Amino acid sequence: MSDIPEEIQMHLIDLESKIAFQEDNIQSLNDELHQHQRRIELLQRQVQMLAEKLHQLPDDSGILRTDEEPPPPHY
Repeated sequence: MSDIPEEIQMHLIDLESKIAFQEDNIQSLNDELHQHQRRIELLQRQVQMLAEKLHQLPDDSGILRTDEEPPPPHY
């Protein structure tokens, strides 16, 4: 085969296997991170839409601001 001792060849094979595993693992983590980022962006858009709808409600909608609400009964 070659003049490289078998022990070194086995060590190289082991290192190549570990690198391949790490590359696969990094790619999986990257894919998962990308999915989470898309979900976060979707949730941020939904929260923004809800905030806009809340600000568009008429003042007589029956929804009080936090500082206008009476305290709960246990106070």
